[in-house]
Amino acid sequence: MAIAIVLVVLTIGSVWFHFWSPWWITDLASNWQAMDDTLMITFWVTGAVFIAVNLFLAYVIVRFRHQEGRKAAYEPENKKLEWWLTILTTIGVVIMLAPGLIVYNDFVHAPEDAMPIEVMGKQWQWGYRFAGEDGVFGHAQSSLVTFTNPFGMDSEDPAGQDDVVVASGELHVPLNQPIEVFLRTYDVLHDFYVPHFRAKMDAVPGEITKFWFTPTRIGKFDSMCAEFCGIGHHTMRSFVWVDEAEDFQQWLAGQPTFASSSAASQGVVLSPSEARGLEVSQEQGCLGCHSVDGSPMVGPTWKGLYGKSETMEDGTSVVVDDAYLKEAIVEPNASIVKGYAPTMPAYELSEEDLQALIDYTRSLSGDDEVSAADPVESGRQLAEQQGCLGCHTTDGNPSAGPTWKGLFGKTEKLADGSTVVVDADFLKESIVEPNATIIEGYSGFMPAYPLTDEQLDHLVAYTRSLSSGAE
Repeated sequence: MAIAIVLVVLTIGSVWFHFWSPWWITDLASNWQAMDDTLMITFWVTGAVFIAVNLFLAYVIVRFRHQEGRKAAYEPENKKLEWWLTILTTIGVVIMLAPGLIVYNDFVHAPEDAMPIEVMGKQWQWGYRFAGEDGVFGHAQSSLVTFTNPFGMDSEDPAGQDDVVVASGELHVPLNQPIEVFLRTYDVLHDFYVPHFRAKMDAVPGEITKFWFTPTRIGKFDSMCAEFCGIGHHTMRSFVWVDEAEDFQQWLAGQPTFASSSAASQGVVLSPSEARGLEVSQEQGCLGCHSVDGSPMVGPTWKGLYGKSETMEDGTSVVVDDAYLKEAIVEPNASIVKGYAPTMPAYELSEEDLQALIDYTRSLSGDDEVSAADPVESGRQLAEQQGCLGCHTTDGNPSAGPTWKGLFGKTEKLADGSTVVVDADFLKESIVEPNATIIEGYSGFMPAYPLTDEQLDHLVAYTRSLSSGAE
């Protein structure tokens, strides 16, 4: 009898706790109410079975308890009972599975007006990519991933030059805009999960998976990896910001394109016009005939070209300035540099793109009018491109690694009990040999970054700029 009472109390308590429990699903912030409805259907079906089974067990314990003189009757089969159990079980399974299959089918088939976003998983950080103005993603694959190309993008694909790359660990999306998410992973199995959006999908090595959602609430929402992916799995957290359309466009305009981030990885900081010029040069295939490092090719190298005096085929000389470059692009056969064949086709570019291409060419010269790169801005771009901001914040908030805000000049306690002042030397060592000295309270899973001396100086300059009072 005691066991029967325990079963009844357990059943009633479980139902009560189900409704009272504060550990309920997070508030919904997307269009996927159907996800919650499907989950509740599963709760009701399994809950009804749980109640029925436990109460039946309590009844059986009481009804068929041991009594003197009572003998159990053997009944090898009961077809009526078997049919009822088969029918009820089938109905229950169909009720649970059918809604899920319908919702999943909708979940992976995005509407035509959905904005494409790529999510790239890599131990242990998230990276994001937006299709550029052409609305088309450039080709990318894991075999192309390098230290300076973390998204594995094909530099020869014109469609990818204007793609916007976001390696800072935080994603912004516009309110009430359908978003189609394409998932890739560089290394192991990851899972991109945003609880408030009811959005969750595995990122599988060698495959591209996808889903879609429409954010319906402005705010900041947690995203995380929901698949164990190694020692740093717990740090693979990020945020998704839902903005008004105007705020989103302003944020997106401030993110680097693939073309400009490629330049930043080489220690070059380009103005918006110069970055657009780099994009145009790659879109139009200019760099197939003109090098930017002084190497000889089909056409004259662009390195040091602007301001240079060139000898023409007719024996005259000309100074390479804006006017000359415009003519060389629009009417390339009007004047040929001596030693080169007249094989360049004429290009019809807008005035804006034409000027951008000239500005980029000028940036490759040693002209005094070209200002030196800002090391702080270069460091900021490098930090974003290399994914540093996926583990280190710049606003003081805690993350997988120490925040960079106020870090420079600070005295930190190390894991071995000693202390160190965070200066340029310490920061450089932490980047090149991150496990040589570990700050107390942090795990030693940061990878080593083989940066050049100039890149290290730029990252240190950016870190220093985030500390008030630092010289």
